[in-house]
Amino acid sequence: MKRRCVIGGLASLPVLASPALSFAQEVETASAPEPKIWPIAEQYYPREVRVKPELAVGSIIVLSDKFFLYHITAPGVAMRYGVAVGKSELVFRGEATVARKVKWPSWTPTPDMIKREPDHYAKYADGMPGGPTNPLGARAMYLYQDGHDTAIRIHGTTQPSSIGHAVSNGCLRMVNDHVIALYDTVELGTPVTVY
Repeated sequence: MKRRCVIGGLASLPVLASPALSFAQEVETASAPEPKIWPIAEQYYPREVRVKPELAVGSIIVLSDKFFLYHITAPGVAMRYGVAVGKSELVFRGEATVARKVKWPSWTPTPDMIKREPDHYAKYADGMPGGPTNPLGARAMYLYQDGHDTAIRIHGTTQPSSIGHAVSNGCLRMVNDHVIALYDTVELGTPVTVY
């Protein structure tokens, strides 16, 4: 079974040829949400931003090098969230689909994770039930390619201070409040592109 899949050849995706330069700009909103304090840098707080109008409404785009996830909510508009991404050698890039959604998911480290860090992960080889201490946090959206689980998730975290850093085993972490908001608006079948 394929545990992790990384796709190259993003030249076939012309809409975001230069995402860092022209993808999004902030939008002033009249109805900004009440400020909340999360243990993350303020630039990673959820924010409505302008994006290229040709991006598909409902889709999710992640700019790994900027630590931002964009959920396209209307033509030319997205909600932007801060994320943590995979360590340099474990960064997931490519296209996938949200094929499964779970509240308070259970977690089992992959065999590769156990092999890389047995002292840390071997004790969880039989899995860990969902709950507040589970590393997948409050919600998880499972990414699939061609009907196969990539082992990559968009999920909450017990370590919100990791947002804005490359620290994970490939998954995309979000503050629990933020992943709950995203989970509640994302449908099964949502396309996800990670750069």
